[in-house]
Amino acid sequence: MITQRQKRVNSLLKHELSDIIRREMEDPNLGFLTVTDVEVSADLRHAKVYVSVLGTEQQAEGTIRALTHASGFIRAHLAHRLDLRRIPQMQFRLDTTASHAQRIEELLRQTRSTLGDDGER
Repeated sequence: MITQRQKRVNSLLKHELSDIIRREMEDPNLGFLTVTDVEVSADLRHAKVYVSVLGTEQQAEGTIRALTHASGFIRAHLAHRLDLRRIPQMQFRLDTTASHAQRIEELLRQTRSTLGDDGER
């Protein structure tokens, strides 16, 4: 079960990470990305950061590699911005929710066209 403190830290990290990535990072390997969610562990030492990347699969993988490589830089900036005892170690993960939703929508569209507009064969 997630605590109120975890919820507050999740929200705070999501906001600050988005700002740091947008304003402070100048890595050409970063694609057009959005921080979609952050999940900190119960002890606040680790955080899973989910990002959605607009582009190809190679661009998404390159973005995750660039973020992972820059995690020390990002943590240093977070340390200056946040009043936390410890800045969590971050693990960046690709959020594939949008692509899954698009695939489901495509399958539903195909099913509707196969069945016809009235839903019967």
